[in-house]
Amino acid sequence: MSEQKMQGPDQQGYVGFANLPNQVHRKSVKKGFEFTLMVAGESGLGKSTLVNSLFLTDLYPERVVPSAVEKIEQTVKIDASTVEIEERGVKLRLTVVDTPGYGDAINCHDCYRPIVEYIDDQFERYLHDESGLNRRHIVDNRVHSCFYFISASGHGLKPLDIEFMKALHNKVNIVPVIAKADTLTRGEVNLLKKKILREIAQNHIQIYHLPDADDDEDEDFKEQTRLLKESIPFAIVGSTQMIEVKGKSVRGRLYPWGVVEVENPEHCDFLKLRTMLITHMQDLQEVTHDLHYENFRAQRLLHSKDSGKRMEENIKDNTLSALQAKDEQIRRMQEMVERMQAQMKAQTSPASSGKSTHQV
Repeated sequence: MSEQKMQGPDQQGYVGFANLPNQVHRKSVKKGFEFTLMVAGESGLGKSTLVNSLFLTDLYPERVVPSAVEKIEQTVKIDASTVEIEERGVKLRLTVVDTPGYGDAINCHDCYRPIVEYIDDQFERYLHDESGLNRRHIVDNRVHSCFYFISASGHGLKPLDIEFMKALHNKVNIVPVIAKADTLTRGEVNLLKKKILREIAQNHIQIYHLPDADDDEDEDFKEQTRLLKESIPFAIVGSTQMIEVKGKSVRGRLYPWGVVEVENPEHCDFLKLRTMLITHMQDLQEVTHDLHYENFRAQRLLHSKDSGKRMEENIKDNTLSALQAKDEQIRRMQEMVERMQAQMKAQTSPASSGKSTHQV
């Protein structure tokens, strides 16, 4: 029986460390990817249209828009839709979280609370699953990114926009988006972008910042990263309608004066937004796990530790109170016994005195 020899690096079929990235790639493709995107903003800003445009799907085929009367007392709802997307053998489990009713009611005070609670609930569920016995098949429903839609008709950020981003910037990666940018000229878009960024900085709001390109990256990727950073907040136009332009079918919006092409970089930042989302999807997930989730986890552990200390102090206080009550009870019993003994002595003393006098 001939002894089987190890294959060397120069032999055909050699598998070494250089093959590890391929193994990781095959495993990742087989497992698939998960991503949760939240879209928030007032009704009528094109959130659903943008999502359908980004992923070439129809997530809301049966959506009913409420009337103005229904919106008066409408509360914010959380609508999560999950769809399986496959492209060239790569599967993506995409969950889109919509927030119908946000900013629509007359009283919008704390209307973002249900959104904050939803994000915290997903963190709590992941923490519970991660702490369980079976951690092999944990479903990650944590919100990895939030597209926040800003109205192009306003003069910068509204008070509600500021309050929303302040409440969520430590919990999720916020990407500001200027909705329906085709209502503005190119100069107006640039001025609005500068004002929004200035107001974000003045209110100390932390939005998602794209990571810098590494030195070993090619020049095209570095240039792409630079352009994406300069485009924030993204001024977008969404549409699922196909229009014939110069013999070519494109997605866009038809106006009397011409066509706004959704995927034309000269018309809007739609392509840049999609490029940012696809090329930095892994970074969005890592920032969610390493920063936002770890902050939540640390706060929960600290709260549990403080609760444990308080419980221990309460137990000590209760034990001390019980001991003190027991000591008080024993003291009263001793006093009672002493009184009974004194009474018995008092009763026996006259009898003893009378007997002694009779004998004398």
